[in-house]
Amino acid sequence: SRMITPTVSKNIKQRIKEGGVDVVIGTHALLGKGVVFKDLGLLVVDEEQRFGVSHKEKLKKLKANVDVLTLTATPIPRTMHMAMGGIKQLSTIATPPVDRLAVRSYVMKMDGKIIRDAVLREIHTGGQVYVVTPRVKDIPTLIQTLKNIVPEATVKAAHGQMPERELESVMEAFYHGDFQVLVATTIIESGLDIPTANTIIVNRADRFGLSQLHQLRGRVGRSTLRAYAYFLLPDGNVGELAQRRLKILQRLEGLGAGFQLASYDMDLRGAGNLVGKEQSGHMQTVGFELYSKLLADAVNERKAQKEGLSAISDNFSTTLNLGISYRVPENYVPDLSIRMRLYRRLAQLEDTQTIETFAEELEDRFGKLPQETKSLLSVVDIRNRSNKLNVDKLDVGPQVAVIRFHNNSFDSPEGLLKYIQNNAGVVTLNPDQTLTFHKVWGSSTTRRLKGVKGILEILENMC
Repeated sequence: SRMITPTVSKNIKQRIKEGGVDVVIGTHALLGKGVVFKDLGLLVVDEEQRFGVSHKEKLKKLKANVDVLTLTATPIPRTMHMAMGGIKQLSTIATPPVDRLAVRSYVMKMDGKIIRDAVLREIHTGGQVYVVTPRVKDIPTLIQTLKNIVPEATVKAAHGQMPERELESVMEAFYHGDFQVLVATTIIESGLDIPTANTIIVNRADRFGLSQLHQLRGRVGRSTLRAYAYFLLPDGNVGELAQRRLKILQRLEGLGAGFQLASYDMDLRGAGNLVGKEQSGHMQTVGFELYSKLLADAVNERKAQKEGLSAISDNFSTTLNLGISYRVPENYVPDLSIRMRLYRRLAQLEDTQTIETFAEELEDRFGKLPQETKSLLSVVDIRNRSNKLNVDKLDVGPQVAVIRFHNNSFDSPEGLLKYIQNNAGVVTLNPDQTLTFHKVWGSSTTRRLKGVKGILEILENMC
């Protein structure tokens, strides 16, 4: 790490290269060009949420086929979805340490009296306090405010822009109890285990992510004593997403809540890009259940190829790229668990009649269907009908729809060829055996869905 001298670092790198080190523990410094492993067998990534995709890929490239164990209390959405989709194996530790108590969480505006009482409670019991703020430039003002509110407390600062030795000195002094209040940035987010620190105050909590807030809360309550976390909001309006994050955090304050909290985080931010660098986003445009099913099918197909087996031809799922938004909006069904159950039920509906019945049930329970949910029901119907027609992929743009059949097979090839011949210019057969339907429906969601259903009806009439 950057805390050791260049001479010591050079010596360790040489021993790693020669195989003279069995276990090496380090920060991102292990990703440097000068680090070469003689025979790397196991890679353990702790606090996985602190690494970007490029970092993780670089770690895996240290040696081909290296075993990788990833550890985190709050997996990022991309990693969470990879585990749930079968790309990564998942194991959870749900048993807390003996006598460990849950941290009590409070979301509130800045209140000098409450903050004073919280700090004095810790000081009088021999404890210590973390005060976290998102920006380094806010630290001097925050220290002055704390000195005015609690003049009895000794306050010091710590942040990543400090010289290494000064930062190390402050952290060691706090660890040994030489002062009571540490004002810091998110540099304390992970890796600290100070049993005497049992209160944390997070300034401008609306500027932190959900997983980050949970990690900060995890810095306290690491002994058998009750710990407290205060999340401070600014005066004035707070963004809707920030409010939702803090409500979830306050509700999930039990021990081992990290995995459940990460599930909420994935719902808020999306599951990310599995083949790119984005670690959140994208999933909500298609709906979690449909996305997961498509992913699971792709994973199973890849595994079958790797094992020299052929993927089951009648167990495919049509890939839809319709260029529209379809989901159950949060303002229509606010409860996450109910929305997830609705998605699961949708994935099991197999004909138009059951989808219409499901739509009637939604209207009875939640009111008039929003356009996005109407589109979702139409997409499920399109998927089911496409599957029955052996459509492998359906891509739809503003002016065309391109259809590819699974194994280039269609139940009525003669009828299809006759239709193509009779409708030259409207539909064309491409060299790669795909069909292109030329339709102008622009960006209108309703016209696009109606047009796609019309194409499917034409194909159904041929069979």
